[in-house]
Amino acid sequence: MRTAFSLSAAIELCRPFTMIAPAVGVMAGAGAAIGANEDSLSPVLLLHIGLGAVMAGLLNAASNSLNQVFDLEVDKINKPGRPLPSGKMSVRSAARQSAFLYVTALMLAWPLRNEHGPECFVLVCIAALFSLAYSVPPLRTKRFGWRANLTIAIPRGLLLKVAGWSIVAPVFSNSEPWILGGLFCLFLLGASTAKDYSDIQGDQL
Repeated sequence: MRTAFSLSAAIELCRPFTMIAPAVGVMAGAGAAIGANEDSLSPVLLLHIGLGAVMAGLLNAASNSLNQVFDLEVDKINKPGRPLPSGKMSVRSAARQSAFLYVTALMLAWPLRNEHGPECFVLVCIAALFSLAYSVPPLRTKRFGWRANLTIAIPRGLLLKVAGWSIVAPVFSNSEPWILGGLFCLFLLGASTAKDYSDIQGDQL
């Protein structure tokens, strides 16, 4: 039986609330770069920062959608009300949604290149690869304790903050954005570890 498309299920699959933190992270990285470099805000820079925030949110939504595709059996135990285990959305539709969101996020990252080159685009590509490694076999690092949490913390805590900075100023020749991102990475690493306790039963599959 074919599952009809449901906009509410598609939105739920993205877990919209979780899209806020990556978007704010990019804006925070860009804001820190403006302060550190004493740059002034121009309409073009504001537009780029806004695009970066939307890009980060969509990248997170893509990762959430993909993770639920590969977590179907786990979610039947831990989160049976989610769109896939509840039957509100098909696995095929979820996979297509994830692919569309990944492509859209990368397309938004490409125009954020500046005189320093496509640094933001490179960072976003690396972050996307981390999200794939977290969910997709054979790597599927979410099976391996601290490695799973590290796979979450690096792209969301480190890379997206540095990507935000790269919208304003170069990052590959400057240690400051990496130090800032590293602090957020450590915080997210601890938060990810604490979250694991609620999913122990399903994760034993």
